[in-house]
Amino acid sequence: MCRQGLLPAGHDTKAMLNNSGPRYKRSKIERRMNTDIFFCIGLLFLMCLIGAVGHGLWNRNFKDHPPFDVPDADGHFLPLALGGFYMFLTMIILLQVLIPISLYVSIELVKLGQVFFLHNDLDLYDEETDLSIQCRALNITEDLGQIQYIFSDKTGTLTENKMVFRRCSIMGSEYCHQENAKRLETPKELDSDSEEWTQYQCLSFPARWTQGPATMRRQGGAQPLRRCHSARVPIQGHSRQRSVGRCESSQPPVAFSSSLEKDVTPDKNLLTKVRDAALWLETLSDARPAKSSHSTTSCIADFFLALTICNSVMVSTTTEPRQRVTIPPPSTKALGTSLEKIQQLFQRLKLMSLSQSFSSTAPSDADLGESLGANMPPTDLDEKDNASVCTGDFSTDGGYRSSTWDQGDILGSESGTSLEETPGAPTLSLASPEFCYEAESPDEAALVHAAHAYSFTLVSRTPEQVTVRLPQGTCLTFDLLFTLGFDSVRKRMSVVVRHPLTGEIVVYTKGADSVIMDLLEDPAHVTDIDVEKKLKKIHARTQKHLDLYARDGLRTLCIAKKVVNEEDFRRWASFRREAEASLDNRDELLLETAQHLENQLTLLGATGIEDRLQEGVPDTIAALREAGIQLWVLTGDKQETAVNIAYACRLLDQTDTVYSINTENQETCKSILSCALEEVKQFQEPQKPDRKLFGFRLPSKTPSTTARTMAPEVGLVIDGKTLNAIFQGKLEKLFLELTQYCRSVLCCRCTPLQKSMIVKLVRDKLSVMTLSIGDGANDVSMIQAADIGIGISGQEGMQAVMSSDFAISRFRHLKKLLLVHGHWCYSRLARMVVYFFYKNVCYVNLLFWYQFFCGFSGSTMIDYWQMIFFNLFFTSLPPIIFGVLDKDVSAETLLGLPELYKSGQNSENYNLSAFWISMADAFYQSLVCFFFPYLTYKDSDIDVFTFGTPINTISLITILLHQAMEMKTWTIVHGLVLLGSFLMYFVVSLLYNATCVTCNSPTNPYWVMENQLSDPTFYLVCFLTPVAALLPRYFFLSLQGTYGKSPISKAQKIDTLPMDKRNLEIQNWRSKRRPTPVPGVGQPTHGPVPPVPEQDFRTSPPKSSIPPKRKHMEDWVLRGQKSSRQCGRDGTCSGDSSAHLSSGEHLLGPNKALAPETYSRGQNDVSQHLTRGGHRRSQSSLTI
Repeated sequence: MCRQGLLPAGHDTKAMLNNSGPRYKRSKIERRMNTDIFFCIGLLFLMCLIGAVGHGLWNRNFKDHPPFDVPDADGHFLPLALGGFYMFLTMIILLQVLIPISLYVSIELVKLGQVFFLHNDLDLYDEETDLSIQCRALNITEDLGQIQYIFSDKTGTLTENKMVFRRCSIMGSEYCHQENAKRLETPKELDSDSEEWTQYQCLSFPARWTQGPATMRRQGGAQPLRRCHSARVPIQGHSRQRSVGRCESSQPPVAFSSSLEKDVTPDKNLLTKVRDAALWLETLSDARPAKSSHSTTSCIADFFLALTICNSVMVSTTTEPRQRVTIPPPSTKALGTSLEKIQQLFQRLKLMSLSQSFSSTAPSDADLGESLGANMPPTDLDEKDNASVCTGDFSTDGGYRSSTWDQGDILGSESGTSLEETPGAPTLSLASPEFCYEAESPDEAALVHAAHAYSFTLVSRTPEQVTVRLPQGTCLTFDLLFTLGFDSVRKRMSVVVRHPLTGEIVVYTKGADSVIMDLLEDPAHVTDIDVEKKLKKIHARTQKHLDLYARDGLRTLCIAKKVVNEEDFRRWASFRREAEASLDNRDELLLETAQHLENQLTLLGATGIEDRLQEGVPDTIAALREAGIQLWVLTGDKQETAVNIAYACRLLDQTDTVYSINTENQETCKSILSCALEEVKQFQEPQKPDRKLFGFRLPSKTPSTTARTMAPEVGLVIDGKTLNAIFQGKLEKLFLELTQYCRSVLCCRCTPLQKSMIVKLVRDKLSVMTLSIGDGANDVSMIQAADIGIGISGQEGMQAVMSSDFAISRFRHLKKLLLVHGHWCYSRLARMVVYFFYKNVCYVNLLFWYQFFCGFSGSTMIDYWQMIFFNLFFTSLPPIIFGVLDKDVSAETLLGLPELYKSGQNSENYNLSAFWISMADAFYQSLVCFFFPYLTYKDSDIDVFTFGTPINTISLITILLHQAMEMKTWTIVHGLVLLGSFLMYFVVSLLYNATCVTCNSPTNPYWVMENQLSDPTFYLVCFLTPVAALLPRYFFLSLQGTYGKSPISKAQKIDTLPMDKRNLEIQNWRSKRRPTPVPGVGQPTHGPVPPVPEQDFRTSPPKSSIPPKRKHMEDWVLRGQKSSRQCGRDGTCSGDSSAHLSSGEHLLGPNKALAPETYSRGQNDVSQHLTRGGHRRSQSSLTI
């Protein structure tokens, strides 16, 4: 049988459409180096010009043509101008080594070595995912040590991206799932247990019922029982087997299917209502109309049907992945089975050999969420049966387990046997495979797993149909009419299905609460007054629950439905097909048709999904901030959720003054930004790095640390609508100026395009080094826009990794990647580049000085082969080893003192001053290396090569010793390379001078080195000259090491101490540099603290402890009655709000203070709040 299908390929694939094309990235050192190359070209041009002019002036002094001036074939001599031009070209050939072409080759070799050590760092390896760091761009490793701004996604980057169904609200009733919360309090224990067992294979029920643990482990690896299991179901001879190594730990068969995500413990209050709703749902038919759409029973049924159907999840099995899974519908006799017979069946299952078998039923009400002893008092039979019917696959410790057999298989086997015809329970044949849900996003998978926990199981999905199995085993097959996928504009997804029981056309919609709540049916249009009041109450309660979820850091979604009549649907479907077939403005037409259908919705409920912070995220953010890196979080999540996560991960501190700006009006946005900027300027200056010159601090206008600690830190929270107003209103400069005073910026509800625009704005306008890190396809544009893009290989595919420059598996790896490897890569490469420039200039100048004594003829005192070997063999390997292995500071000290990273941000090792100082040093050393031998052999009868050999030897010794002085780490490799280069020079020179009799006639270096080695003057010159050449640099480095106040110099001294004293010095350093707490501001507490509700916009410390400069700051108290989401579209807050802004109106008056009555009201509210809850943090926050 042949089927037609359309598979996007090439440029039509999602990856290609989302990819705007790679941006060629050049490192900052490379850009700096290219500029210095032009300086070297200019220097070469000047030296060649001097040689050409000198050649003309030299020849002009002769009355007759000198003997070495050979005429052409006609006997004519070249004019002086033409001869000078030819000499200019000759000098270019002679002095071309001044341009360090070999530097580019050496840099590539050094970067390969650096990448090798990056790949082999075990600290950057993640055992859970079996992944290490991937370096996908070899040309920007040194930029890791110069990052100034980090732009991070939240979901999957700061969090695990393991979405766990946490809470839900249905028809205004909140179900907190306390048992599930208890289970999630110890995720590490659950995760470790999940790694010790594999999923059940598709075996029959009797075989599994009678097999022992060893047999099950041999056939597929059954889950070892936990302590609570053994208390309830003791098994003889069971022993806990821990996996050893990566090969024995089981990984989920598909993404978003770990035990943490799949295990959902139902709420016992909701469990009974779900059972009743499922039984009521089965009684529906075309002849019997459904209850009112506003009844609790129907809404619960529709809520879980929406969780199961409204997604793009594909169903597969562990044995046959990505295959459609179908279960034959039970017989009519099974559908008509009474509840009493179901209870009798499960009663038999409970009583038969329970002590020697696994129980597939859910725990009773008293069992949920906790493990009791074996002598637990029996519960009511009806409660047991109810739990069994509704929940199916639950582990005995209160967690949902995706086992191979569940209650649906018990009630309806493959053969469709009815319950009355079913023999004893232990002989049931249960060969139904385990369902694996392959979802595009973890949110979808979490909702499907949650519905499955309540036994609303997604069984199969095809382009035409979706099959759902109800708790009692009944399978409902919905005709899938249309699927309106999720997009960043609509922020919702809908499916249009035909109900198999009522025949109605139903639209199930899920999406962001900020969108769904605006699309709900207006209760005022309802004719029934009671229904109107009920809808208003449901909407208000649901909104309250959404705000509660957001404050707890949960990701919120709203679930809604709509029933469409046949005529309206046919009309809409016709418009939809026309839009799909349209060639012009297709996206706009599709969006318009979707919006036409998704309105007048009926609210079913809301969900709260927890996304946990990754391990080590708070410490990593704190270290990066201490290193001088500004961290921005760009997320598409709800603002309250993002703010809560920001506090949990220490992006926002409890003592920060937080500005939250939410407006769409450009004029209002400009007024707010100007007002906030003016307010912040009064207390602190923008953060600027200290200027340093080779370790010595230069005077700066930046206020001292003591003055800076008197002012509170500032954080900025802004949403996507405000960003649109900023970009469209040309307010980028004002926005960036405000962010200069903020230590953290949090952008919520951002689209992928806005993320990339923010990165480009900061990168281009502030001229800073930026880094973007994300894990999903929506982060690709942001990753490509930054100077360095880092992708996290997480749960959302490999789009971010494929578009990144580096790929890591955990956000915490960013700490060592930047603070250690980034610092090393920059320090090594920067000093190596400066050394290369010095080395070439120093050697070339020797040839240039000789031109003053040879009539600018372009001749050399060193053999050409010796000149070639000098750069090719004698001095090529030490800089490469230096660039790969040198460590100016140890890794432990760099991690203990993150502020050492600022040396790379300030480009202390390689900048314009460092370049020209090294050039001056090279000129000085070349003068010493040339004129010391010249003065020594002056007025002697030695030949030119005898004069050039000591100069060549002295220059080699000086350059190698200069390299040794620059090395901060000495290993056997460093010593062998330096000594080997020195010995190689003498070995090659001796062999070359001994064998080359007529290599370069008429000037031949035969036996020159051998004669020099027998002359004591040669040794004396080779000893004294390098000492004189390197004495100034040695003196400068000694002063820098003794009296230098740079953090790097201090850290190098700490590295020389023993381990215990080193740790003590690091602690003392950190304690001295820890910022002084602001008087009157509460200190941070341990652990994440939920943010203060938005009604309490500002809390004031006691006035007795308020510094004079902060008095005005404490007078600014704003009080709002509604959340920021309820602010008007034009930027004005609706309701009874004290801070009412209109277009062009400033927040503060001329005196930068509110009216007395406003201030008094705010103070009273604040004092009342502090009285009610003293555990709240002392935080200054402002929501505009």
